[in-house]
This record gives sequence, C-alpha cells and structure tokens, in this order.
Amino acid sequence: MNTFEHITIEGFRRLFSVSVDMRPLTVMIGANGVGKTSLLETFSLLADSAKGQLQSQISELSGLNQMVTRDKADSVAISLSMPVQNQEPLRYFLKLVTKGQFYEIGQETLTQQRDPSADRPLKYIDSRGLDIKYFSTDDQKLLRPNWEHNPLETSLSQVPKMYQEPESLRKKLASCSFYKSWELNLAPKSPVRLPQPMRPAKLPGANGEDLVSCLYYLRETDPERFEIVEDTLAAAFPDFERLGFPPIAAGTLAMTWKDRNFREPLYMDQLSEGTLRFLWLVTLLQSRDLSALTLIDEPEVSLHPELLRLLAHVMREAAQRTQLIVATHSDRLIRFLEPKEVLILNSEDGLTTLSWGDSMDLGHWLEDYSLDQLWAMNIIGGRP
Repeated sequence: MNTFEHITIEGFRRLFSVSVDMRPLTVMIGANGVGKTSLLETFSLLADSAKGQLQSQISELSGLNQMVTRDKADSVAISLSMPVQNQEPLRYFLKLVTKGQFYEIGQETLTQQRDPSADRPLKYIDSRGLDIKYFSTDDQKLLRPNWEHNPLETSLSQVPKMYQEPESLRKKLASCSFYKSWELNLAPKSPVRLPQPMRPAKLPGANGEDLVSCLYYLRETDPERFEIVEDTLAAAFPDFERLGFPPIAAGTLAMTWKDRNFREPLYMDQLSEGTLRFLWLVTLLQSRDLSALTLIDEPEVSLHPELLRLLAHVMREAAQRTQLIVATHSDRLIRFLEPKEVLILNSEDGLTTLSWGDSMDLGHWLEDYSLDQLWAMNIIGGRP
C-alpha cells in the first residue's frame, strides 16, 4: 500500500537536501544521529500541520531555529506527492522560514496536473506569506479566503472540507500515527498492565492504554484476525495457549495469558516487558484500522532476537494496509528483510544521504552473506 510516493526534504536538521521514492515498507538503518528520527519527525510535523497543530508541534521541537540545518539553512522545505487513482498525483509543498525566534509560512502549494495539455498544473492552494489563495470550485479560480485565516497554521488545515482534493490529502496526512516503542510505559502500575474498560477500541494506544479493550473488541468483531494474533504469539512463545478476558467489574475487563506450564493463567502485571511489548506490537500491526501512514521508532526494544523474524513478517503483512516506516538499530531485524525494504542513511560532511538497499549490486554478496552481515561489514554503509 503506497499512500505517498515521493518526499523531498530541505533544511531539516541533518536532512539538508534529501529525496526518496517511498515504498509500502521502509525500514531505516544508520548510525546514531544520522537522521532516522528526523525523517520520522518530518512526517509527524506534516501530520500535525494537517490537523491545525503546526504551531504547537514546532514549539515541542524547540522552535524552527533549532530544527533548521545548522549553519546552512534558515528554512525547512518539504515536498510530498500522493498518488491519485486514474489521475496524476497531488503535489504538496510547504516552506517554513525562520523569523527571529519565531517562524512564518513562506510558501505553501497544492497542485495537480489535471489537464495533460495544460502548460501549468491546477493549483488548489497557492499561499505565499500572507497572500493566501484557494481554488474555488464555484468560481473556477483562485480566491482569497472569506473567513479568518490563521497565518501560523497551514492553508491545508484550513481549507474548507468541501474541496475534495485538498481534503483527501489533508485527511491522509492528519491520520499519520507515530509510535515510539522505547516510550511504551511498562511499569508495574502502567495502563497496559491494568484492567481496562470494555469499549470498541480499534488500536492498542501509544501507551497500551487500550490494549485489552482492543484485543477483546477484535475477538468479538473479527475472530479470524484475533486468531492470527494468537497464532503469532504461539509461534513466538511455544508454551502460550490463549488469551482470556475475565470481567473485573461492570464494564471492566482484565486480560490473562494462559501458559501450558501453569494451571492458572497469568495476568498482565505478571508478564515480562519483552512479552508485553511484542503483544502490543502484534496487536498494533494486526489492526484493521491502521492509519494511512504508520511510523514506529525502534520496535526491537526489549525483544529477544528470535522474535525479530516474526516481527519482520508482521510488519510486511501490515504494509499491505498502511504505509509503514520504521527506524531500527537492530542488525538481527535486518537479517529477515529484503534489500528493497531497507533504506540506508549515511553521513557525508555531517549531512544525511539516503539509498535503498536494492539500488546496490548485492546479488553476489547475498550468495554468501545475509543482509545484516553486509551491514556489519560496512558493505552497504549505515555504520558510524
């Protein structure tokens, strides 16, 4: 599944000038500080901007001055294209310019080549500083908004929803989900270890706060997909038998894990961090309601190396339902991937370069070595 097909980033931290064709599954490898998290944050920034939360996200990232490429840029520019069935792709461009300690939206456009014979593409949005224009479907031309426009938020987030093309792009961008596996709270009294309300949760939550609710709802509404989750757990943990959902109080459920070595099932507070983290990842990636774009940072945290083969399989299957971008430091995970799924980040003079694994001539190498061995040998780069 390809929600977006190409991205170009200029001036964002070490991503001074990078451009890459996007694929259904992207697993990024590279040394610390080379830009893996920055690439994830670029999509997260676009997602927040599409929700009208650009200002708060820039503040959370310590201001635009801290985001631009040090000593080389005073602006961040992002170009993104989205395929449209039976039509030319939509092309979105956003440029944020530093203004003292603040920022301004220097330029924002959304275009599409609707008429192959036309010299120029159709512009749905054409904003330059405070000169804001939208394409009016009624008037068939660009007009200034007749409502109060917030200059610190994108035009895309403020265009009326009656305009089909901008809204299609906005909704897909806004739905982007960013999961930082290393932030998953697995402390003794964390939400993931406690009983949860019986509600129709479709995702397990960034902190596992809906894990129990999500799995119970999945069992009741999609038994076949729930069975896939249990089969995956059985493949990962040979002594696993089944999950249970005993009621604790009115409208509240616990979740149990039946191990064939014990008469009584285990409750969530008795499971190891690695077991819980794998359960959360499998539940997330098996969801029918994944967003158009899903970002995961370091999914391998706390996982036994033998679980990574299964994780690679689950990620590959999930990429049929969401465009999945993952950052990892795990050579073991890379072993179970194909070169076309691996995006290698290198640093040249302190700036990031990107290359797909299948862009290299690795055929003769892969006859004798696995992909993770080639990474360790620095044949494909991505090393300090």
